[in-house]
Amino acid sequence: MAAPLSDGDRRKQISVRGIAGLGDVAEVRKSFNRHLHFTLVKDRNVATPRDYYFALAHTVRDHLVGRWIRTQQHYYERDPKRIYYLSLEFYMGRTLQNTMVNLGLQNACDEAIYQLGLDLEELEEIEEDAGLGNGGLGRLAACFLDSMATLGLAAYGYGIRYEFGIFNQKIVDGWQVEEADDWLRYGNPWEKARPEYMLPVHFYGRVDHTPEGVKWIDTQVVLAMPYDTPVPGYKNNTVNTMRLWSAKAPNDFNLQEFNVGDYIEAVLDRNLAENISRVLYPNDNFFEGKELRLKQEYFVVAATLQDIIRRFKSSKFGCRDPVRTCFETFPDKVAIQLNDTHPALSIPELMRILVDVEKVDWDKAWEITKRTCAYTNHTVLPEALERWPVSMFEKLLPRHLEIIYALNQMHLDRVAALYPGDIDRLRRMSVIEEGDCKRINMAHLCVIGSHAVNGVARIHSDIVKNSVFKDFYELEPEKFQNKTNGITPRRWLLLCNPGLADVIAEKIGEGFITDLSQLKKLLDFINNETFIRDVAKVKQENKLKFAAYLEEQYKVKINPSSMFDVQVKRIHEYKRQLLNCLHAITLYNRIRSNPSKSFVPRTIMIGGKAAPGYHMAKMIIKLITSIGEVINNDAYVGDRLKVIFLENYRVSLAEKVIPAADLSQQISTAGTEASGTGNMKFMVNGALTIGTMDGANVEMAEEAGEENLFIFGMRVEDVEALDRQGYNAREYYERLPELRQAIDQISSGFFSPRDPGCFRDVVNMLMYHDRFKVFADYEAYIKCQGQVDQLFMDPREWTKKVIRNIACSGKFSSDRTIMEYAREIWGVEPSATKIPPPNLPRD
Repeated sequence: MAAPLSDGDRRKQISVRGIAGLGDVAEVRKSFNRHLHFTLVKDRNVATPRDYYFALAHTVRDHLVGRWIRTQQHYYERDPKRIYYLSLEFYMGRTLQNTMVNLGLQNACDEAIYQLGLDLEELEEIEEDAGLGNGGLGRLAACFLDSMATLGLAAYGYGIRYEFGIFNQKIVDGWQVEEADDWLRYGNPWEKARPEYMLPVHFYGRVDHTPEGVKWIDTQVVLAMPYDTPVPGYKNNTVNTMRLWSAKAPNDFNLQEFNVGDYIEAVLDRNLAENISRVLYPNDNFFEGKELRLKQEYFVVAATLQDIIRRFKSSKFGCRDPVRTCFETFPDKVAIQLNDTHPALSIPELMRILVDVEKVDWDKAWEITKRTCAYTNHTVLPEALERWPVSMFEKLLPRHLEIIYALNQMHLDRVAALYPGDIDRLRRMSVIEEGDCKRINMAHLCVIGSHAVNGVARIHSDIVKNSVFKDFYELEPEKFQNKTNGITPRRWLLLCNPGLADVIAEKIGEGFITDLSQLKKLLDFINNETFIRDVAKVKQENKLKFAAYLEEQYKVKINPSSMFDVQVKRIHEYKRQLLNCLHAITLYNRIRSNPSKSFVPRTIMIGGKAAPGYHMAKMIIKLITSIGEVINNDAYVGDRLKVIFLENYRVSLAEKVIPAADLSQQISTAGTEASGTGNMKFMVNGALTIGTMDGANVEMAEEAGEENLFIFGMRVEDVEALDRQGYNAREYYERLPELRQAIDQISSGFFSPRDPGCFRDVVNMLMYHDRFKVFADYEAYIKCQGQVDQLFMDPREWTKKVIRNIACSGKFSSDRTIMEYAREIWGVEPSATKIPPPNLPRD
């Protein structure tokens, strides 16, 4: 870790964190000492750094609890419409610092911990990341929870409490090796188990059609145990709840099967039930049709819907009739947002409860379900779409299969009536895909069962309407919307880049923290020399700090005055880390062939995890590390070029590298990245973007002006034209000498001398079956990187572009995104009212 701040520097920090009152500091110290005493009194008399971390976490948690209880009481009394955000992933990262920031406690804690002779940053580093997500989709859910609490919405995040989150990545001999993420090993101070709300979830069994109605019987039961985590809004005393379910076997599990007879075996078999919440599936943008995954999807849905209905029935103004079948008002009190198709079973499950359990008429139940549910699509890649075998449903969820068949029949009858004789349209639009293996298309189920369907950036929503769900859009155009993603400025500016937040607040005040559009006011200071200098100084300090961190953690020395050129995201062919590799090799070859020429020094940093079963992604990591091995040890190159692979990229590492970046690489093939959110984090933190016209890059260029980003390469139309004409990689290979040289080096073993054939699969893919057309954008990319170099040599002009980018990044706050969801999908208004804090009487 970087050297601790000097006394003077500490006291300069940090205007946006507020001044700590002496009373607050004394209270924090007292509470900290009390928690430490009771931690240690149990069995030890020497405190470890982890003891100090837990004492501080409990101290901060104490400040949450009163607000948490009061918020939930407030909702119970006012009975607002409640928002339920269902997601199989919540990529939360660390909680301590975020809680201090949102409660306005950071300065008091910093001062108290300092007075006790400890370093706050060192304690923060002890906390494990809650890595319950793969990448963008899971991190988006986390940002949304922060924004929903900050906007005072009565919102709940529902998901799974995975015992093991996304694997820890180790690099061994240049290869990725996965290690289990035992994040709960030392306990989690931020969660509270709620066994009193434990619920049964049913699997397997059979369906009985009786005169009294349909019954799903002879099922296996797994219990869902909720764990609640508080989600504080920013300085508004609102604390919402994220409820994650953990699977428990019932006590009679397997013992009721009279033929078992082996008591020990039966108890050991409890693991089979409890495996449901054991581990996060580590695939990003890829569907793996495993039964355990389908169980996870139903598990979270079944437990959550029971909880939603319990809360609906017991709410102060909920229905009070004895049979409790008044579900008419359900969509006025409940909104369910499906984060991708993973919680799609909410649709048939809500139908099952309404029709089979609550005895609501089928058509009425379908109207209620559609008005309640809304679906967010996150990808257009065909390999990512969930298509479950009917045979798996038949076994695991037989009643849901019947319901899906009935819903599909209703849907197809409607289509047939509107388009008589159009058999092909019926086939395209069916929820059931015919073929060797009949499958359920979960995206189609989501579209027919929701009142709103949205993409996550304008270009993506257009692709959704014009290609992926074209037929559905023609049928019900009013259903389709766009909601461009955003990021929370609390974690992604205030927390991770306090220096920049400070420099901004000095000029425009603190309003931007909850209204990021106020950054526009910085346009007045683009030519202000002091401001230009201050912004550049903060970036340099962040770079020095990150360089020190890399040296301490990974023993790599980098040149802090070089351009920090960063591409951090999951490793995937469509994200084109290979294009970045080709640029690195091209730069290397230029330096080698002209060693006396002056080059703009660069440190190229690439980080991200590959799904364990994704061979090509793992080869890409090996290629990056191999290129680094050669370049970083070539004396001719010196510190003009370094290639670093950032091991184990995760939320807490993003918070360090993003504020230090000069250049952000967002180089997916146009039409493949639905939105991206890393692109927004870099923009608000003062990096310039080199990117294609894909995802939210399009809107970033629109906000800041295309001339203030480094935009290159094919647009969606060009990609489509190239597809029609046929993409021929060899043509580019023959025509571009620098490209050919780079490919020949990879191919000949120049970067893998001990295993010359190591990268034959990579080269073969690039030459003969590259779906993402890396070579087609190579020439434009290299040229554009030349323009990056040119500008970087003029630090003042570079910083002016940086300021313009920051000033124009306001649109990309998740607060704006959530306001749009609230008004246009959920039918609720954000509330600016501040709940009174626990020490004041309630209004």
